[in-house]
Amino acid sequence: MAKVKSPDKTHYEMLFIIPNKFTEDEAEEINKKVKKIITDNDGKITHSEDWGKKKLAYPINNFNHGYYRLLEFDLWGKDLEKIDNTLRMFSEVLRHQVVKKPKRSEEEIKKEKERSEELARKKKGGEKEEKIEEKKGFKLIGDAKDKGKEEKRAGKKKTTLKDLDKKLDDILKTDDLL
Repeated sequence: MAKVKSPDKTHYEMLFIIPNKFTEDEAEEINKKVKKIITDNDGKITHSEDWGKKKLAYPINNFNHGYYRLLEFDLWGKDLEKIDNTLRMFSEVLRHQVVKKPKRSEEEIKKEKERSEELARKKKGGEKEEKIEEKKGFKLIGDAKDKGKEEKRAGKKKTTLKDLDKKLDDILKTDDLL
């Protein structure tokens, strides 16, 4: 039994990096060139994102930063190799990677973006003490916040320099250090 190929184009996602030797305007022009390469090969761009300038994990061709761009497009499988070879020869793109992805609606893309932003906020510790307390169902106001901090500090006994010097002298005076 022979396998039958799908009559639909395959959906791909491509992430590529433009070196930081270019300005943002020049990077946008390069982005347009990459999009043109895809459309010239009968591809249809369904989604595009500009991730901005980011630090690379390791230097690539002596560049430490680059402009990250994400494209989602539909394309026939036979034309993907042409695009891949063209981008390899394209000196204005440091790296690119193309993966096969299931199609996503605009709603799914939006939800996924919100989830990733929420995770990034949590990872950075962006939630302040106040927000956490609000989520628990109560909010401390002005003086109550300061009072709580002072009570924590008051519970601990402060050690003065004189006390430390006395303790060090007692330790050094003992004969059985070893």
